[in-house]
Amino acid sequence: MNIWKISVSNIVHKPLYAFLSVFSLSISIGLLFGIQQLDSSIQNQFENSLGAIDMVVGAKGSPLQLVLASVLQIDNPTGNISLKEARQITNSPLIEKAVPISYGDSYKGYRIVGTTTEFAPLYNAKIDAGRQIETSMEVVLGSTVAATLNLKIGDTFVSSHGLVENTQEVHHHHPLKVVGIYKPTYNVLDRLIVTDLKSIWDVHSHEAHTSETKDSHLEKHSDHQEHHEENHLAHEGHHEENHGKEITSMLVSFRSPMGLLTIPRKINKESSMQAALPKYELERLFSFTGVGVKAVSWIAYIILAISCITIFISLFKMVKERAFDLALMRTYGASNFQLIRIVAYEGFILVVASLLVGAALAQIGLWLVVQAFNSSYNQMLVIEFPLQELLQTVLLIVLMVVLAIVLAILPIIKLNISKIISNEK
Repeated sequence: MNIWKISVSNIVHKPLYAFLSVFSLSISIGLLFGIQQLDSSIQNQFENSLGAIDMVVGAKGSPLQLVLASVLQIDNPTGNISLKEARQITNSPLIEKAVPISYGDSYKGYRIVGTTTEFAPLYNAKIDAGRQIETSMEVVLGSTVAATLNLKIGDTFVSSHGLVENTQEVHHHHPLKVVGIYKPTYNVLDRLIVTDLKSIWDVHSHEAHTSETKDSHLEKHSDHQEHHEENHLAHEGHHEENHGKEITSMLVSFRSPMGLLTIPRKINKESSMQAALPKYELERLFSFTGVGVKAVSWIAYIILAISCITIFISLFKMVKERAFDLALMRTYGASNFQLIRIVAYEGFILVVASLLVGAALAQIGLWLVVQAFNSSYNQMLVIEFPLQELLQTVLLIVLMVVLAIVLAILPIIKLNISKIISNEK
């Protein structure tokens, strides 16, 4: 007696039940696998992008926005701060490194960050081709930028004002030259165009000068006064103000945990700037998104429970409807264990098919999410495979299905062969 063939023929004999069981179980498995992989991938991606940054100093505003804008490069800055004031505050023996950054321009949607040579070491970045920046108007590309835009060493391009792609405010008179390309770091640096702070100041001081010249001319024409104010505000935050250099934020690494405990509080209390702790802000962000993850997970668990009940009803119904056939098989020498295997194999075939379909659905869903994520944030989201969590999910699914099978085979154990055959006759 080929038990596998009997189990398969039982499934084929009731295609609607089999389809409903596999479909509902696949949906729950796909949701659980997908949400676990997506949540783990985003958390790892964000935490990896922190590099060696312990604190961010920037303009007053939302600390979460400051971290998202200055560390993860996915939000607008809270404003500008004085470079002189920032350096005074971070001039502490508890601080190991304080790296100023300034941004506000982009090229084809990729942000241009003006900084110092200490920026790349925050992410353990190494040069893959070319060299480091030596003078103003030179840039080093992140690996994703170089690959996507097909830029090579020696190429030049002009940046545009703003953090999104536009063709209206282009700095035509200040071309940037590619002198180097970083190796892939699989963090935020891969999608940045890094240049010297002086490049940002040079571009915008010229723009400011042009704007001021235009302003003096326009002041003679009162009917153009409103347009002058708009141009001035458009470049606010980039040019020198009050005869001092300005930056967007300062990325800080501490020598010891003592700095983490004292310096942020001091900055927030005694200065016009704010200090934000990236790890703390990301934990807050994950606590917000965690509510959505839990909601989706609970929906998947409910569908999983319904799927197991469907499998139980299907198997139990089969045992009841084919009681005479099973009793007849017993009279021909089949053991109880063989009859139980027929039912158990049927359940396991449904589970294996559901796991395969569910895993495929999860990967398709993740691919779509990654494409949308890359398109929205110019980020290459690397999908993680949280093996322990996925194995726990598979174990839970198998246990629930085994419970459904055990409940379904109880009538076989209590099978009264003589009574069933005599009643059938």
